[in-house]
Amino acid sequence: MRSRHFRQLASVIGLSIGLGLLAGAATEAIAQDKKVLRFIPHAGLRITDPILTTAFMSRNHGYMIYDTLFAVNDKMEVKPQMVEKHEVSGDKLTYTFTLRDGLKFHDGAPVTSADVIASLARWGKNDTMGQKLFSYTKEWKEVDAKTFQLVLKEPYGLVLDSLGKPSSNVPFIMPKRMADTPPNQNVPDEIGSGPYRFVKAEFQPGVKVVYEKNPDYKPRSEPASFTSGGKVVKVDRVEWTTISDPQTAMNALIKGEVDIWEQPAFDLLPELKKQKDIEIRNLQPLGMNYMLRMNWLQPPLDNVKVRQAILHAIQQEDYLAAQVGDPDYYKVCGAIFGCSTPLKTEEGAVGIKKADVAKAKKMLAESGYKGEKIVIMAPTDLNSINQLPLVSAPLLRAIGMNIEVQSMDWQTLVGRRAKTDPIDQGGWHIFHTAWGTADMMNPITNAGVKGLGKQGGFFGWTEDPVIEKLRDDYAREADPTKQKAIAVAVQKRLYEMVHYIPLGEYFQPSAVRKNVKGTLPSPAFILWNIEKE
Repeated sequence: MRSRHFRQLASVIGLSIGLGLLAGAATEAIAQDKKVLRFIPHAGLRITDPILTTAFMSRNHGYMIYDTLFAVNDKMEVKPQMVEKHEVSGDKLTYTFTLRDGLKFHDGAPVTSADVIASLARWGKNDTMGQKLFSYTKEWKEVDAKTFQLVLKEPYGLVLDSLGKPSSNVPFIMPKRMADTPPNQNVPDEIGSGPYRFVKAEFQPGVKVVYEKNPDYKPRSEPASFTSGGKVVKVDRVEWTTISDPQTAMNALIKGEVDIWEQPAFDLLPELKKQKDIEIRNLQPLGMNYMLRMNWLQPPLDNVKVRQAILHAIQQEDYLAAQVGDPDYYKVCGAIFGCSTPLKTEEGAVGIKKADVAKAKKMLAESGYKGEKIVIMAPTDLNSINQLPLVSAPLLRAIGMNIEVQSMDWQTLVGRRAKTDPIDQGGWHIFHTAWGTADMMNPITNAGVKGLGKQGGFFGWTEDPVIEKLRDDYAREADPTKQKAIAVAVQKRLYEMVHYIPLGEYFQPSAVRKNVKGTLPSPAFILWNIEKE
C-alpha cells in the first residue's frame, strides 16, 4: 500500500499549494461565459520543450500547442495530420510530402517546409526513432513553401511510423527559429500551430499552466482517434494545476473545483468510485510499464556483473504491490516490448516472478564490489512512481549494497538524470520511471534498448554494438516473423547486459467528473474533443 509517511509529508506542501491555487482560481478575473476545463496533471511542468526531454509532462504539453505531420489512430495505423498528401518513389528512396492549406503558427506566420525540416532535424538528434531514421537519411529538401522531400540512402520501412510516433519524443513541428535551438537546450518560446495557445503570462513553472483555444486552428475533417483526426477544441481555456497531495486532489475533484485528475492514487480509487458525479476512465488502454534504469557511466554500475547481481535481487510483484496495490490494475510482465503487443515474449527474462537473493549476493561478491555508495534518485511529487525507489532500496541493501536514497521533485530528477558528473558533483546511479507501451513496442522506439552510449543514448548511456546491430537488422527487415526473431534476440541481449530492469505492467485510470464528455483514449494524455456540460 502507499506510504502514509510520504502522504503526511506531501500534504504540507500539497494542501497549501492546492487550496491556495483553487481559492485563487475562484477570484480570477475570467469572463463568466467562458468554458474553463480544470485539470490536475501527474506532475508539475517545468521543462516546456518536448524534444529536450522524454518526460510525459512535456510530451502532454507538446500536444496542447504543437501539431505533427502524421499521427496514429486507435488501431495504431499511421494517418496524415498536418500533411495533405504524400508519395513514395518506385525505388522507395524518395518521399514527397505536401502540407495542408491554412496551417499557421500562433504568432500568425504560416507553417512552411523550412519549419518542418528544421523541426525534424532537431527531433532526430534526440529521439530514438528519429536517430534511426536520420541514420538512413541522405537529405531533406525544400521543393516549395508547402512541399518537401526526404531522400534516403537505402530503403527504410519505418519512415511514416517515425513521423507519426505518438509518444516521447514526438516529432512536433515548431517555427524554424525555435527549431534551430541546440537539442540540449530548451527552446526560447512556446509557439506551435496546435489547437491551444500557451498563455505565457500565467505560467508558474511546476505549479500552473494555462492554455487558450487557438482560433486559427483548422481541424482535420476525420473523427478524432488516439492522436489522429480532427482536434476540435470545445472549451475556451484549460488550466493545469499541480496538486501533489493525493487527498487534496481527490477533495478538489469531488467538490467540482477541478474536472479531471490524470493519475489518481490507486488506493483512493475505491473512494472515488463511490462518488455519483465521478467516473473512473481508462484513457491509456495500451498500458504502462515500470522500469529501473542504471547509469553505465557511473562506477560500479559500469561493471555488468554488478548490474546482473541487481537484476537477480529483484522481483516485479514487490514493486507492483507497493505502487499499484490492486492486482486488477497490474500484471507481472517480462516482455520488454509490452505484454499486449505482437513482440511479446518471455525468452531471456530473469528474476521476473521470483528473486534469487542468495545468487545475487554471490554475484555481487564475485563482481569486486567494495561497498561504494549507490545513489538512487527518488521523486517525492510523482505519485505514479514514488514508491518504486523505496522498494529498491531495501532489496539492494539485502544483498550487501550501500544505498543512499536522495529525494527530489520529478522535474528536478528529470534535469539531474541528464548529468554525467561524478556522484559528489550531482551524479547518480539509479532512477525509476514509467513508459507507455506505445513507447516500447519494438526495438526502434524503445529508448531503453538503445546501445549508443553518450552519442545519442537514453539517460544511463548504455553502449552495446551488438544490440545496435540487431536494431539495424530489425529496421531493414520487412517480414513480421523474422522481425519477431530479431526482437527475441534483442530481449535476450538486454537481460544479459542489463540495459534496464522491467518492473511490471500496469494500467493507470483517470478520474473525471461526469459532466465532462468526449475524453479520448490515447497513448498520450490529450485534451481536445472535450465538452464541459
